[in-house]
Amino acid sequence: MIFYKTGEEIERIRKSSLLVGKTLAEVAKIIEPGVTTLELDKVAEEFIRDNNAVPGFLGYGGFPNSLCTSVNSAVVHGIPNNEPLKNGDIVSVDCGVLMDDFYGDSAYTFMVGEVSEEIQNLLKITQECLALAIDQTKSGNRIGDIGFAVQNHAEKNGFGVVRELVGHGLGRSLHEKPEVPNYGKKGRGHKMKPGLVLAIEPMINLGKKEVKQLKDGWTIETKDRLPSAHFEHDVVIALDGSPEVLSSFEEIEKVLNNKSQ
Repeated sequence: MIFYKTGEEIERIRKSSLLVGKTLAEVAKIIEPGVTTLELDKVAEEFIRDNNAVPGFLGYGGFPNSLCTSVNSAVVHGIPNNEPLKNGDIVSVDCGVLMDDFYGDSAYTFMVGEVSEEIQNLLKITQECLALAIDQTKSGNRIGDIGFAVQNHAEKNGFGVVRELVGHGLGRSLHEKPEVPNYGKKGRGHKMKPGLVLAIEPMINLGKKEVKQLKDGWTIETKDRLPSAHFEHDVVIALDGSPEVLSSFEEIEKVLNNKSQ
């Protein structure tokens, strides 16, 4: 069943989604070579709780942490650990919060130190895929239009599009209907209308599309061991039928810009 949200419910999702962005900005402040993903996790959990919310991922389906931290060839669902990040790494940090009965869910792939031009381009194209997907999230369009936009842009640039993991509806549950694949055909799938809230999250591989699950039962990794990028926004179809982004990368990018000066 697909749940369409009222104006009040959308505002509550917006608050949760914006808190995720602020949490990821706190993480951005300390990401550098030598820092562990467990340290990132600790900072995130404390910040979420300090803001009167609870980590949305902690304990979800048995997941042991507040963040999913997926380094290099890990696509998503990486478990934070004590291994220091290295210069040239990329790490997708996916975060969820539950506040006032509604979830926010957003992800950003960070560069650690100096990253190769090839991988910088992967991150750029993945963010462009997200922007193109959001443009298609409007009343009268279908879920396939979102997937087509992502797949077309990624494959045109020579990258692989993960099939096994998808975006999703968002609200009182972290994962609601409908599923939002990052591949598809125009004009196929559920027809969208105002009040629909989606977490849209392209997962794009530098190499081939194939992935595998690691023995930890969570981490999804590219089969060819090449890097993967992941960006995620929460988007609502507004009353006028247009897409409105509820989450934000603004705070994250402010921090990153300050660090690079």
